[in-house]
Amino acid sequence: MRIALILAAAAWLATAPAALAQSPAGAFFDALGKLCGQSFAGQVAAGNETDAAFREAELIMHVASCSETEIRIPFHVGEDHSRTWVITRLGDDRLRLKHDHRHTDGTEDELSQYGGDSLEAGSAGRQSFPVDAYSIALFTRTDRTVSNTNVWSLELSDEAFTYELARPGRLFRVAFDLTQPLSTPAGL
Repeated sequence: MRIALILAAAAWLATAPAALAQSPAGAFFDALGKLCGQSFAGQVAAGNETDAAFREAELIMHVASCSETEIRIPFHVGEDHSRTWVITRLGDDRLRLKHDHRHTDGTEDELSQYGGDSLEAGSAGRQSFPVDAYSIALFTRTDRTVSNTNVWSLELSDEAFTYELARPGRLFRVAFDLTQPLSTPAGL
């Protein structure tokens, strides 16, 4: 009996990492990590009149650095290189999305590190991040309370990566074409 339990435990341990990697969050994170080092052009797929600067600028995402727990994706809007999406793996079944905003000298902007954690399983192709308490406090302190109901989502398929910001009365989406990687310009 004892040997049977040991063998069963060993068999479970041998398959557990593969099973855990197949959680929706794990599968999403792993697939995104396969894009590491590549850059892609995007365009506004949904928005409103306040998004004119995004519609007029060249939009590039650069999957710049990847580790087992963190993926950093600078999002370039024309000559504005201040934004980086930071996706962090929280265990095997959850992810965190933060927005790291920097000034040209590298110092952190006052409006930075906002985002949230995935609260539901999502899917291997879509993860959503409702605004977290830190972000609500930041938005309240900086007179941006309209953002206190934000939900960010990331979508990933073989053809596209999509960043989405949604809240009542607001939907903003940028879709990046993964079928045509760009040569990453020097300095990005």
